[in-house]
Amino acid sequence: MTHRLLLDRRRLLLGAGPVAAAVAVAGLAARATVAEAASAASYAPTFFTSVEWSFVTAAVGRLIPSEGAGPGGIEAGIPEFIDRQMELPYGHGAYFYLSGPFLSGTPPELGYQLRFTSREIYRLGIAAANVAAQQQQGKVFAALAIADQDHFLELMEKEELQFASVPASVVFAQLLGNAKEGYFADPLYGGNRGMAAWKWIGFPGARADFTDWIDQAGQKYPYGPVAISGARD
Repeated sequence: MTHRLLLDRRRLLLGAGPVAAAVAVAGLAARATVAEAASAASYAPTFFTSVEWSFVTAAVGRLIPSEGAGPGGIEAGIPEFIDRQMELPYGHGAYFYLSGPFLSGTPPELGYQLRFTSREIYRLGIAAANVAAQQQQGKVFAALAIADQDHFLELMEKEELQFASVPASVVFAQLLGNAKEGYFADPLYGGNRGMAAWKWIGFPGARADFTDWIDQAGQKYPYGPVAISGARD
């Protein structure tokens, strides 16, 4: 059975909901260079174990696949971005309220209702996901066929898998949210390698002055992106 890819480029730009209109920049494909691909393969994670790293890399590769317009998630350095975030205050839950009480079944607008930090969501969630994959197909997630990985992620997204620790949908949402952030963040944080995602959508990055273009509605911006570090296209 063939299952849909969970996040194509248009869905990434427009949000998780259905595509309402074509993205004007869909033809501006920006493929990773050989050097960028080599950099992605050579990064050594500091938080994730080798098994967890295999899961994150495989899952990112299915959430934002390499095929199609724009850079794929692995080429863009998203796994590196996520690993780095886990060692920062965000990963340790510095921006979460973790003291309780926590209420189940509450609407999203009431905020996060679990006691887990991002690090714990990944550590517990990946372990639970691999247990579920082993029970279903006798292999950990990263060893599954691509179509089976897609289907497994769909089951996580829809809460059709029951994890003993962190809810499967929470693990999926954490991964998807971090993937989006890493795809479009400044390269300083490890993702958006070579500003490939910015180039693809025509985003100018951290340029300091746009005043000459404020009143030029509909005109194509002619300059490439600039990173916080000063790196330019």
